[in-house]
Amino acid sequence: VQLQASGGGSVQAGGSLRISCTASGRHFSNYLTGWFRQAPGKEREFVAAINSKRATVYVDSVKGRFTISRDNAKGTLYLQMNSLISEDTALYYCVKDPDSELRTTPFSFWGPGTQVTVSS
Repeated sequence: VQLQASGGGSVQAGGSLRISCTASGRHFSNYLTGWFRQAPGKEREFVAAINSKRATVYVDSVKGRFTISRDNAKGTLYLQMNSLISEDTALYYCVKDPDSELRTTPFSFWGPGTQVTVSS
């Protein structure tokens, strides 16, 4: 398995949650990594990405609330989510790509996802 996300769960609106993604394989530090999400009945959307230089990009709807980070030594990607709202409810997927240019799409490798549910 290339990518394995964890840390999803249920939280009340206004709360916080941190999800993680552990990547297998070599040269994790050189990869572009990121998160997508898909809510029921909606299309999958880009959430955030971070490249090998730790430059970041976010979708407008999560700016100021979510923070993406990575620990290259551990081969792990994180998404800290604060001030959660019901619209953040979705299956969250971690992604990576060997082309480290910062962008929102495309990504070659996808994990199976972790569910985040925000109740109002």
